[in-house]
Amino acid sequence: MEAIDHVHDARRAQTLHATGLLGEAWVPLLDRVTRTAVRLLGVPAAAVALAERDRQVVVSTAGPDSPAPGDRLTPSYALCRHVVATGEPLAVADIGADERWRRIWTSAEGEPAAYAGVPLRAGVHVLGTLYAVDSRPRPWSAEQLDMLEDLAAMAEAEIGLRLARTETQETAAWTQRLLDCVPDAVISLDAAGVVRGWSTGAQQLFGWSASEIVGRPIVGLVAPERARRDYEERLLRLRESDAPALAGRGLKLEVIDRAGREFEVEGVAQATTVHGQVIVHAFLHEAGGDRRGGGEYDNGRRFLQALLDSLDVGVAACDPEGRLTVVNQPLRAGREQKPNLCVDDLPQVYGLLAADGRTPLAPHEVPLTRALAGESVDGQQLAAHLPGGVRRFLANSRPIDTFDGRRLGAVMALHDITDQHRTEILRSAQDAVNRVLADAATAEEAAVGTAGAIARALGWSCGEYWRVAEDQSGITRIGSWSDPDRELSAFADGDRSDSETFERGQGLPGRVWDTGRHHWIRDLLDDPDGFVREHEALRAGLRTAVGLPVRSGDRILGVLMLFADTVQEPDDDLVELLEGISGHLGRYKERRRAEELALALDASRRHFNQIIAQINDNVWSIEIFEDGRVRSLYQSQNAAGVFGRRLPDDADIDDLMLKRVHPDDMEAYLAFNRKLHAGEPAEIECRVVGLDEVTRWIWIRTTPRREGDRLLVDGIATDVTERHHIAEEREHLLAQQQQQVRRLRELDRMKDELMALVTHELRNPIGAIRGYVELLTDDPGLSAEQRMFTDVIDRKSAHLQRLVDDLLDLARMNAGGIGVDLRPLSLTGLLNEAIDDHRPAAEAKQLALTTELEPSLRLHADPVRLRQMLDNLLSNAIKYTPAGGKVTVSAGLGGDCGDAALTLTVADTGIGIPAEQYDRLFTRFFRASTAREAGIKGTGLGLAVTRAIVNAHGGTISAAPREGGGTVFTVCLPTVPPPPA
Repeated sequence: MEAIDHVHDARRAQTLHATGLLGEAWVPLLDRVTRTAVRLLGVPAAAVALAERDRQVVVSTAGPDSPAPGDRLTPSYALCRHVVATGEPLAVADIGADERWRRIWTSAEGEPAAYAGVPLRAGVHVLGTLYAVDSRPRPWSAEQLDMLEDLAAMAEAEIGLRLARTETQETAAWTQRLLDCVPDAVISLDAAGVVRGWSTGAQQLFGWSASEIVGRPIVGLVAPERARRDYEERLLRLRESDAPALAGRGLKLEVIDRAGREFEVEGVAQATTVHGQVIVHAFLHEAGGDRRGGGEYDNGRRFLQALLDSLDVGVAACDPEGRLTVVNQPLRAGREQKPNLCVDDLPQVYGLLAADGRTPLAPHEVPLTRALAGESVDGQQLAAHLPGGVRRFLANSRPIDTFDGRRLGAVMALHDITDQHRTEILRSAQDAVNRVLADAATAEEAAVGTAGAIARALGWSCGEYWRVAEDQSGITRIGSWSDPDRELSAFADGDRSDSETFERGQGLPGRVWDTGRHHWIRDLLDDPDGFVREHEALRAGLRTAVGLPVRSGDRILGVLMLFADTVQEPDDDLVELLEGISGHLGRYKERRRAEELALALDASRRHFNQIIAQINDNVWSIEIFEDGRVRSLYQSQNAAGVFGRRLPDDADIDDLMLKRVHPDDMEAYLAFNRKLHAGEPAEIECRVVGLDEVTRWIWIRTTPRREGDRLLVDGIATDVTERHHIAEEREHLLAQQQQQVRRLRELDRMKDELMALVTHELRNPIGAIRGYVELLTDDPGLSAEQRMFTDVIDRKSAHLQRLVDDLLDLARMNAGGIGVDLRPLSLTGLLNEAIDDHRPAAEAKQLALTTELEPSLRLHADPVRLRQMLDNLLSNAIKYTPAGGKVTVSAGLGGDCGDAALTLTVADTGIGIPAEQYDRLFTRFFRASTAREAGIKGTGLGLAVTRAIVNAHGGTISAAPREGGGTVFTVCLPTVPPPPA
């Protein structure tokens, strides 16, 4: 559809001139509006401007920088013209920077730099704008535009009032001209008898001109002296009666003209109520036989018929039997007039409908029928099928009675209000859509709500919105509205859901999407393209379907679908309005999408900045041009952590780095910079002298990306000075630690040598002591006390001997291991021998010492060392098990140690070992906390020596808690000798 030139539209120009504002010098209400706009928006100027063809007329201004009222061509005219042409608000933050308006802007003093304007409407026409300007660029908030639109509504009220006043004046003038053509005297009186209207016929009948009599009481001018009391009584009854009760009353009065001639008049009186006041209109002529003369009567009839035919109002009258006697040209309208037509035939002949435009009008509901029955009808709305389509009317009807009460018939006047009704519907549709768009939480909710608002305003049955997929793969119904008073489930619900999808060109939504044009299916029964959902639509009683594209530029965002349950003829004016609403919806959806994206982007940016603020790294983005220039795009607030102070907003980061990199690292940085300019990922650690002159180690990582021909680089710079200091300190500490380890090893070696020397030197004296003790014990002359002392010496020297042996074994172990003399032996025999030797100690503590030994267990081992290991394990078990406990020794082939090994376990029910101490149990000089707490003495060397013996045999030893308490030691010994080292 071609674009419509709203600015040069003839009907719009007619409406604009009818306001009377083009020549008005001062409009107080509009001045208040502009002054309020200046105050609320904080702008230097605001104005009301009307657009007439190629000129702008400023009718009201406010503010020190406001343009002078009058006919002026200003830079804001192009903006005003745009608002008038689109019917949409316009906000320009910077005219000089906006590509659309830069050409009309000059930097001259006083010229606006920022503009915000909203349309001023009168019905369906946009007459001009209410706009605010600023001499400096500024953003306009949604709240400010809402304020401007609220003020525009006040200005529109003034425009509407002026149009109504003009229409009233034109109607009054036209009515007066019409009455002047009537040969009868037409007089209008108020309830007090004051003349309010006086036709030319009245002047000819009574001799008084309108200027002489209007505003004066009629009784003293036209009533004879003897009849004035009767006149006063009639006026009193008029004031006390109901105006409709006087409708169509016949009159016969005695009157006197200006020359004093008395005569009799007759006619009909009609009473109406205007603003609560009763007004009587009387149609009078002089009584007498001359008026009924044949030729004059026929001429009067022809004149009356011509007069009625010249009216824009449809008029029909009937006789007392209900036969139509008068039908003027607006009602005939090319219809063949059947003879003897009655009022009951009117609904069928004219296709009369009730006010809803759908329900057929019953014969007794016809206004003429109601008036014939004696009812006065005012303002009954109805519709009629006339050539060219359905028209809407406002009907007034009155009975016609003689002065003596006889019913002569009835008369009906039909005022065509189709255009006003359409204007009201279209304006209500626009208002409903605006409310929906204002209240909608999402763009999709707004689209579905718009479809419903239009359908409701038009009185149609159903509205849907179909959305085109982002990837253009299909068009999907996302929501619908249906008249709650209609049963449309067969169509709106049925077997389908709101997620129904069509391909391009499929169904009415697909055709609208494919062609980009509106489609109007007058009658679904006759659709040549075949309506996809025809069966469901017809079942639901739908007949007309309209589809309109919702655009954003050249892109189709979706399709509005509207359905009516009656056949609707294609209406270009309605299509124009609906396309305007669709365009408004498209712009709203794009604006809403832009707002949502802007909010999402702003939220993402805030979230990103919050994340960046939590780290000490400096995050940045730059653009590298082909000539090598670098422009900073983004710089986080953490640059101070890298450069010592925050960087200036206009800092050249590339030049700054070249000046601040440490000379010793410059060669590496230049290589890094070359990779950067080549669009390659790069990384470097270098020293940078900050703006605070402090040298820091900076770790820089970069990732390049291309957007079209642009080379962008994102990077992170981290202050790693502390890491370098820690690394240096770590190297220093490592060197110190290595030196200390060497010293400790040397001390440990010296200690072991000293221990070996000391223990070796102690063996000989201890051996001598034990030898002499044996000699003493052989002396029969020792007293009991002396023998007791000798036994103590023997036990202590034996304990000291074992300690020295353990220390020597540990020294040998540290020197390279304990030597063993492996030979075949019976483990079973060795175990029995060791158990027998320890049984007395167990019995002394009342311990049960039991065995579980397989017979004939043999292996290659050192019998001396193996017996030493057994003694250590058995003595520990007995020593750490309280009286009444149990020690169990078991041995066998396989088990936990595998098939090729012997498994030996020593389990006790003793005091146990804390779980966290098992790992340290076999280290030198370690004693469990439970042993220390129990006060049991020991050196902590036995288990260390035991593990050394087991390891020397190629076996393993482990300790674990025993179920129920105590400890289990498990020794695994190979049955075959280990290979020689």
